[in-house]
Amino acid sequence: MERTEHARPSPPDGTWAVVPAFNEASAIAGTVAGIAAVGCRCIVIDDASTDPTAEHARRAGALVIRHAVNRGQGAALETGIRFCLGRGARFIVTFDADGQHDPADIGPLVAPLVSGDAEIVLGSRFLGTAIDIPRSRLIALKAAVLITRASSGLAVTDTHNGLRAMSRRAAEAISFTVDRMGHASEILDQIRQHGLRWTEAPVTVRYTPYSRSKGQSSAMAVRSFVDYLAHRVFG
Repeated sequence: MERTEHARPSPPDGTWAVVPAFNEASAIAGTVAGIAAVGCRCIVIDDASTDPTAEHARRAGALVIRHAVNRGQGAALETGIRFCLGRGARFIVTFDADGQHDPADIGPLVAPLVSGDAEIVLGSRFLGTAIDIPRSRLIALKAAVLITRASSGLAVTDTHNGLRAMSRRAAEAISFTVDRMGHASEILDQIRQHGLRWTEAPVTVRYTPYSRSKGQSSAMAVRSFVDYLAHRVFG
């Protein structure tokens, strides 16, 4: 007897995806099209790209906000989240521009928010699938998970994963003040500080030659945590 898979839930009305992008002209159209295909609205924050990222994103159907100067991923997410709240978003998903994430994960990621079981859902490649992950990256991420657990007090299984979903209440409570990559650790502190109910959900992260060329290296996790610590110490 042929086995059939259960249909994956679609994101409900009022779900927006925030996509921070810097020099992603070769990947952004496919990312935007994938997000639109699952029924999710998309806002791309072009973080002062020097290539036609913004033009390609608009042609693919995204709304685009462009930063005049490059400020980093944390700042781009903050811009996008505030925009979505202003447009009446019920649920907000953060999504990387480089093609690593699977848009089909958006519906299941939002599902615990819809049911009221959580206010923020963190995507975990280690509960799901990490395709073609470099060994050095795997080791660095596993080490980062241990450090993050100790520093945040949250028993996460993944860290520095850009795929996450939040309810409107959580989005209103959270504010990214670390402009660059340290926001990935900052959000965990804010989950604890605001008493937000959280959970993790399995997601797929695909490591392609393109995404690795964009700087998805083992050094990225270290840099992210250093950015975060510097912000905590020096403000």
